Amino acid sequence: MSGHTDNSIVINAPMDLVWDITNDVESWTSLFSEYSVAEIIERRGPSVRFRLALHPDENGKVWSWVSERTPDPQSRTVRSARVETGVFKYMSLFWEYTQEDDGVRMRWVQDFEMKPIAPVTDEQMTARLNHNTAIQLELIKGKVEAAAARKLAS
Repeated sequence: MSGHTDNSIVINAPMDLVWDITNDVESWTSLFSEYSVAEIIERRGPSVRFRLALHPDENGKVWSWVSERTPDPQSRTVRSARVETGVFKYMSLFWEYTQEDDGVRMRWVQDFEMKPIAPVTDEQMTARLNHNTAIQLELIKGKVEAAAARKLAS
């Protein structure tokens, strides 16, 4: 068995602004509520290798990992995968941005499998990711739409 999530939200802002803000990995600690660290390790062409760390969990543990992501501005897609997989056998992500009448649909697809040593099953992680992704997408929508409003007002 493996895990799969597919979540999206429509952001009422120009495509370039949505793209630029959400692909600025270094600013993710202010864009996402869950990250305490977003550190660039290496850039190779359009690809970026980076470390993310979550805020401490209820037991004080800080989960962190290294991922690599490659944005494609032509197709408005991003492919990403964890390089340090931690409790995952693998974790790959696909981000897709599509223009719609009422804004930009930003879609996140995550495919993964948990290791047998993981504290949760694939099903439990799927539920956890679906829950948290909805929260993060709403936060990002609010922040990007606020940035668009400020830009329009200036």
